[in-house]
Amino acid sequence: MTPLTGLRLSAQVDPAQWVPITGSFGFRGRRARKKAIGMLLAQANAAFGREQPGSKVAAWAMSQAIPALMRRADGRLLAWVWKDDPELLVAMAQVQELTPQLRTMRASMPIEYDDTVSFTGSPLGVAEKLEMPLPPNPRQTPFASYTWDTGTHLVTLTAVISDRERFGTVIPAVDALARSLRLVTDLTVGEGPGTLRIDPA
Repeated sequence: MTPLTGLRLSAQVDPAQWVPITGSFGFRGRRARKKAIGMLLAQANAAFGREQPGSKVAAWAMSQAIPALMRRADGRLLAWVWKDDPELLVAMAQVQELTPQLRTMRASMPIEYDDTVSFTGSPLGVAEKLEMPLPPNPRQTPFASYTWDTGTHLVTLTAVISDRERFGTVIPAVDALARSLRLVTDLTVGEGPGTLRIDPA
């Protein structure tokens, strides 16, 4: 099967719950990005057991660069933060070509990543869902991941939750976000990867 070209992600999210990071250049978007990135940096530093005094500066710099980088990803990467508390929840969706290297990497993941359940109700089909409210490493941030294998591509959604006590309260909203994800291609109706286009002239 020939992989589709121009493949990108689309999602219909509740604006009362989520602020998009992707392509968001407004003041609210910058502020949300800065808080979300600061949370991720703090969690990463804690996971490695170190403090980094310059993390606020790093968060600001990354918040300025990320929208342009995501725009360059051309829809293959989308991200959102929790509107009421951007430091609580960050969600990121990605589509990747399913290469042999990616399959090998997935097969060699730690055994705790095998503890998945089927996630249904998505236009993408049935996903593997993994909830990790209490990661084996107590310094690791709680997260939930959703993975769809289309045969040619891998679609993933990962949500990082900074407060494990609020994990269960936000997961329903993450489920709804996961069910809104779709794949969009640049092909028009009736076309396929092997379609031959003839110039009218």
